[in-house]
Amino acid sequence: MAEKQQGFGADVDVSHLCCPVCLDVLREPVSLQCGHSYCRGCIEGCWDQNKDQDQLSCPQCRESFSARPVLKTNTVLAEVVERLRRTSTEQVSPSLACAGPEDVACDFCSSARRNKATMSCLTCLASYCPAHLEPHHRVPVFKTHQLVSASSPLQDKMCKTHHKLMEVYCETDRMCICYLCTVDAHRQHRIWSAAAKRAYEQRQLIVNQKAVQARFQEREMERSKLVQAMKDFKSGCQTAVKSIDDISDELVSEIETTCISVNTLLKVQEKKAIASAEGLQLQLEKEITKLRRRDKDLERLSHTDDHVHFIKTFQSLSTSCESRDLPLSAVVLPRRSMETVTDRVSELRDDIRRLLKSALPKISATVSAIDVVLPPEPKTRGEFLCYYSALTLDANSVSQMFSLSQEYRRVTSHYSSQYHASHPDRFNSARQVLCREALSERCYWEVSWSGCTWSVAVSYKDISRTSSQFGDNNKSWSLECSSGGYTFRHNSRSVAVSGPKSNRVGVYLNYKAGTLSFYSISDSMTLLHKEKTTFTQPLYPGLGLKSCTCYRCHAEVMKLW
Repeated sequence: MAEKQQGFGADVDVSHLCCPVCLDVLREPVSLQCGHSYCRGCIEGCWDQNKDQDQLSCPQCRESFSARPVLKTNTVLAEVVERLRRTSTEQVSPSLACAGPEDVACDFCSSARRNKATMSCLTCLASYCPAHLEPHHRVPVFKTHQLVSASSPLQDKMCKTHHKLMEVYCETDRMCICYLCTVDAHRQHRIWSAAAKRAYEQRQLIVNQKAVQARFQEREMERSKLVQAMKDFKSGCQTAVKSIDDISDELVSEIETTCISVNTLLKVQEKKAIASAEGLQLQLEKEITKLRRRDKDLERLSHTDDHVHFIKTFQSLSTSCESRDLPLSAVVLPRRSMETVTDRVSELRDDIRRLLKSALPKISATVSAIDVVLPPEPKTRGEFLCYYSALTLDANSVSQMFSLSQEYRRVTSHYSSQYHASHPDRFNSARQVLCREALSERCYWEVSWSGCTWSVAVSYKDISRTSSQFGDNNKSWSLECSSGGYTFRHNSRSVAVSGPKSNRVGVYLNYKAGTLSFYSISDSMTLLHKEKTTFTQPLYPGLGLKSCTCYRCHAEVMKLW
């Protein structure tokens, strides 16, 4: 009796314990009044789909029920199924695994997480895990089916036009097709059976495999040589490091002496520079005191009633009280106070000793050349012209609605598209063009324009070439010029700018200081707008047409000499 209990389930036909609805082993089995058993979820799902009918029935024998039966668990059948499930799990579970994202899932697993399919049946057009594949090994009618490894979903092997298995290869179109395709779209093409094509490709695979193996052996030999070379290199490096350490020990005392000399030189230069700056500060303070006193005297004089006293006193107060020794422009502090001072090392010890002796004067000259203040900002047009940059327009970026002059300085607008070769830098929708030159220092240039509204701008190289206009993003800064006035734009922010109207605009860029200034150029030079920011990429000057109501209006980057 014990032996029979131990072998329970060995001769049980699993099909007798399967749900007629899902065809899987019963889960929470329930029995109807007619005697048939189902999974609770399956029978309730069937009845829920037919809830609009007057009567419910058994899916197998069609016995009708006047009221929806109360489903009760068949405890005996549930215990048999559970014991059978445990026995099957112990025997089959080692070869079962849940299907991952890249695996083919079993088409007959009904659980939320389906098992990984190992074989696909080309007759059933379904994929099976080892548990559900068992009937194909046991049932005679299934043994004739063609099984293949489940390497890809069967949907990838089906013809999307005829929904048939692709068993033919079209040599003409170099694609797999089904038999119906051979009499349809691929008629009169060179056709192979999949098996014949596989046999042909298999021979090619062997040839390629031999070539790969030969190349693999060559690479292995190269890798071995490389490993040996790395070992030799590391050994040589270690030897060189030891030699350098020995030489460094001998030079430590001399390097320390050189460093002390450099530090002393720096302190002397620091005292000298600070003393000069403090002297300048004292002069400025005295000048401020004089100017404050002069302002008070002028204020008092403006309220006097004595005309004669006013005239005499004003003549004495109208003379300048400023010192001629002071610079006319404001003091600009440098961004860096000292340049990097580096020690230079040579390969040979004697060369290093001689180099240290010759490097000290060079270092002294470098330290002595450091200024306390930066050069002042230019004030007159002549001073601005010292930073003039000769610019040329980039033909690869110009809009199709523009034409360029032969000197690549003038751009002219047209109503119809002009022919320009396709280029990734070209502006497609916006009427714009950039210059070829990238700016990252102090630079000055002037632009003249006629008619309509033009944008005089600077931009980063990676500005959008499809829809973005100058000033509508955080990569460009633009001054819009028209007969009605000026508007500054950056990152879609607009600022109305007042100033004398002119058809020529000057642009001054101080890249390191992060300033961009626009000037109206006529008989005099008037500041229109000054933008303070931090630039992170080189800037490219640009011209853009915002609106146009006239024919062949133009803008030009001026040649100042």
